[in-house]
Amino acid sequence: MAKNRKPSSIGRVFKLIGWLIVLGILAFVGLFGHLLYKEYTLPQPGTYQAIVVLGAQVEPDGKPSVQLTWRLDKALEYYQAQPMPIVVTGAKGLDEPATEASVMAAWLISRGVHPEHVLMDESSFNTKENIKNAIQLLNRATNDILVVTSNYHLPRAMQIARDMGLNPSGVGSPIKPQYWIKNHFRETLAWGKYLLQRFIPFLDRF
Repeated sequence: MAKNRKPSSIGRVFKLIGWLIVLGILAFVGLFGHLLYKEYTLPQPGTYQAIVVLGAQVEPDGKPSVQLTWRLDKALEYYQAQPMPIVVTGAKGLDEPATEASVMAAWLISRGVHPEHVLMDESSFNTKENIKNAIQLLNRATNDILVVTSNYHLPRAMQIARDMGLNPSGVGSPIKPQYWIKNHFRETLAWGKYLLQRFIPFLDRF
């Protein structure tokens, strides 16, 4: 009898693992579809009191990467249409020569943004910290913000802002076509992490 039970137990374990893999794939596909729907159905920006630009990679020579430059281009476009406080966010990565925020601030000021309008958050390492730290730099009465980031990243950034009680609008910048799959794959995983942390609070520590 013992010999018969052992293969049966192992079979149940492999069956469970198989089901978990199937459920994981289905969850990923569902989140991927959710991301695309959110990305391509974003409403036009409403009214806002400040612009918050989320950081991205800085090149070894200290210049913004292409993706970061496109975010800054979009932010500058909206600032020129309506000058207001503009918060740039992002700490210094291990492979970056300076903080993302400082590079972004210099880029904007060199293109006509008033220095007194530029606020820097140089300590954030993720989207949640970006939004949280940005708001702390603004007037307490600021509730309506314009979030500027890459288009695939915008839906989650806006949802995080809503979680903080804000009323965000959003503007997305493009990405290089060759990075479309990579960026959307990673962002789908980020949505999964976000949802887990939202509904299982203790996971927020990780």
